[in-house]
Parts: sequence; structure tokens; C-alpha cells
Amino acid sequence: MARIEVIINAGGGSFDDNETESLLIGAFRSSGLEVNMSVVRSGVEIETLAKTAAASDAEIIVAGGGDGTISTVAAAAAESGKTLAVLPLGTLNHFSKDLGIPQTLAEAVQVIAAGHTQMVDVGEVNGRIFLNNSSIGLYPRIVRRREVQQERLGHGKWRAAFSAALRAFLISPFIKVRLRLRGKEFLRKTPFVFIGNNEYQMDLYNIGRRERLDEGRLSVYFLRRGGRVGVLKLLVRTIFGMLRQSKDFETLSTDAITIATRKDRVRTAIDGESILMETPLEYRIRPAYLRVVVPRPEGVDA
Repeated sequence: MARIEVIINAGGGSFDDNETESLLIGAFRSSGLEVNMSVVRSGVEIETLAKTAAASDAEIIVAGGGDGTISTVAAAAAESGKTLAVLPLGTLNHFSKDLGIPQTLAEAVQVIAAGHTQMVDVGEVNGRIFLNNSSIGLYPRIVRRREVQQERLGHGKWRAAFSAALRAFLISPFIKVRLRLRGKEFLRKTPFVFIGNNEYQMDLYNIGRRERLDEGRLSVYFLRRGGRVGVLKLLVRTIFGMLRQSKDFETLSTDAITIATRKDRVRTAIDGESILMETPLEYRIRPAYLRVVVPRPEGVDA
């Protein structure tokens, strides 16, 4: 049986100190899997363990946590040719949902035990891999202010996010960007640029979901309406489920795009984490770059 390394972020949104670890141990045992499980709480520890697992003789690396944790472990797995498996222990679990992974831990472990895999694309910005999306402008500012409020004031994640969003809206959120793709260049003034690994559904209640992760394309979105009123309308339409991709966003599909700003460095969100990156930002898609464990499709034999 393949050796399996399991890396769990105890800071994940749905991790319970009293239950989660013992539940996982029992689920792996009942599925006949022998694993080496590590439970940590910091991003530095996760990155270190991911690199250690990638350099080991393990064939499968299991990541349990939010999308930031999954992204960190996925980068190490992809670059070493290992297979990634996912346990949904975050708040939103976008990547695991797009893969069709069950959102209960016992069922997710059963998927790992079944061992069916698929190759999926990853995005890359300035050499850093992302599984879901990256963005500049309004969203990274919200993420960073949320982190500061959580650290300094002890606010809960959602309360901090709301407060950060309000502050970002009140302070002029617009950025000027120069976009280059397919030999063409154009300028935009926008509150954000959102780059997805494959196409996102931005209509009604499907915001943030993807039907496929293997089309080899980046999807690029920015606000069609200008000005502060346009941002306010976007927020209202989102809250009331009235968002329409064709009406609210200008969209592009490409395998690579360069984004330049007036600044030498720009705060960039990558799978929900906010970091400073040097400009220009060079985005590209890496087709079929990561092998992941997914539910076996109906009609496919073991």
C-alpha cells in the first residue's frame, strides 16, 4: 500500500480540538489506511512539513485545512510528482467542492481509500502556484485588513471581513492596471482584477464555483461599471443574488497574462492569502500539472 503523509492545519475553520483528530484517526483505520499524521497550527510548519513529505518516499500527501493550506501542500506535491488528497477542514473549502469531494471527513477519507485520481490544472503567478484564484485591488486589501483585525483585536473571521470590506469601500479602492495578453495591451481603472484557475461561474448563487479544472485556461474578471457607485451596486447585487456575469463583469480567457501597475510591489491575494509581490505580475496556466484524488465517477470500474 502506498505510504501516506497527512498534514492537518488545526487552525482550519472547522477543526475541533476535542473531536477532529480522533475522528480522523478512526476514519483512516476503518478504511484500512496506515498514515503518518501531523497536526500543526502555523503556515511555516505547514510549508516545512509539505516539503519534507514531498522529499520522502510517500506517494500521497493529504492536506487538511482551508484553501490556503491546501494550496501550500499542493505546490510541494505538484513539484515533486506526488499525489494530493484533500480533507475539507476550512471555512469555505472551494477547491474540495470543485473536485466533488464529500464535505464530511469520514466520506472524504473513503474517497482517499478508493484511490481514484485525476490530473488538474494549476495557476501560477511569478512562480507561485495557486489552485483557485489570485487577485489584486479591493479583495487583497480586505484580506489583509481582516488579518490585522483578527490578530490585534481578536475579531472573528466573518466580523473582521465585514469590517475590512466596509473600510476598503470607504477608502478609494481603484487601481490603474496595464494588461498584456496575446500581443495586445490595454489600460483599465478598476477596483480589482480577479484571475481564476479555469472558468468561474459568477451568476446568481454559483459565485466562485467551477465546473472543470482541466481546460487549460485562466479566467480574468474585472468590474464593468466604473466609479464608487459601480462597486456599491456590485455589493448589493451580490448580497441579493442578482449578479450576472455578462452584465457586471468584463471577462477574458487566456493561457497567460501580464498585469503591471504603477507600483514596484502590489498586494496580491493567492488562494485567500495576502502577500506583497513584485510587479509586473506574470500569470500563466500549468495544464494537467497536479494529480489529485477525486471521487470515482459513476460507471468507472476500480
